[in-house]
Amino acid sequence: MTEANIARFRLVSQQIAASRCKDPAQVVSSLAAMQAQDYLGTLWAIGLRSVDATEKDVERAIADRTIVRTWPLRSTLHFIAAADVHWLLELTAPRILSTASLRFERYGLDTAVLARIRKLLVKILQGSQQLTRDEIYAALQRARVSVEGQRGYHILWRMGVDRIICFGARRGKQPTFTLLEEWAPRDRKLDRDTALAELTRRYFVGHGPATLQDFVWWSGLKVSDAKEGLAMAKSGLESLNLNDHVYWLSPETPSLSKAAPMVYLLPGFDEYLLGYRDRSASLAPAYRQKVQAGSNGIFLGTIVVNGRVIGTWKRELRKNAARVTTNSFRPLTRAEMGALEKAIGRYCKFLEFERKPEGEK
Repeated sequence: MTEANIARFRLVSQQIAASRCKDPAQVVSSLAAMQAQDYLGTLWAIGLRSVDATEKDVERAIADRTIVRTWPLRSTLHFIAAADVHWLLELTAPRILSTASLRFERYGLDTAVLARIRKLLVKILQGSQQLTRDEIYAALQRARVSVEGQRGYHILWRMGVDRIICFGARRGKQPTFTLLEEWAPRDRKLDRDTALAELTRRYFVGHGPATLQDFVWWSGLKVSDAKEGLAMAKSGLESLNLNDHVYWLSPETPSLSKAAPMVYLLPGFDEYLLGYRDRSASLAPAYRQKVQAGSNGIFLGTIVVNGRVIGTWKRELRKNAARVTTNSFRPLTRAEMGALEKAIGRYCKFLEFERKPEGEK
């Protein structure tokens, strides 16, 4: 087993190569959760893992309530399959909130204030209302609840973690919020051990080969809970060893042939990189600063060849046309260039846009 093998296995487990997923909900469910603070980027992250999906198909899945955007892991926005929202947040919320108590104290969000806000939001949003952030802030201000500074964001975040609200469908370019219980009613309840085992299993099947430390980073769980989850789930997994590290994956993950180069355009913040604490199997240390721009944690879109990041890319949209510009960190072979052209074409097809050549205005 080598790092190159690990990277290639991950292309398959993450449904990037040889995807078997026919719709967005199946993609999101197969990975358990997909990081989603970059909304448009995550639409593509889901689309590239689906068979022939377009951006409209992914947005339709959101509007149809089969996938839900909220804050289930590491206080960070993710998409989750609607069927998983309640049990996953029940499992992870206590850990998330335990690390945020000082923030709530700083913004004056004590138990009584939060209880009042919950009642207000239920009243404002009941009946499947979908309101923008500004509309919710205005309603809270009328009720004399301050949303100044970062207080408004922390209110929405806490209501999301508490399973009161989630994101709805976009209104134009604006995100909306709605009541979770109306948007995605609970259809099953899992006890804590079952939920922990399910999340652990789903992570390693959808991200493997990965280590326990990778799972701790991704899930935000305590190390002791992650170990407990792996102990319950590992009978359905297999292990591999490399450099004194144990990697876990599904025994059904097929290997890939090494014939033609496999080239993919991945969005920034994609699970292929951010799903792991140790990203060295896919991202060489020499390229790390080229991918993670500046000190604010922004991840650029990446060009991946045979599982390894070899460049970055960005898009520019004009009317119904898209221009994709690329920056390769090394010279590409003729075969790789041909595969890159196909990857760009696939992205433009996802957008249902005509492709503009890089030099054309």
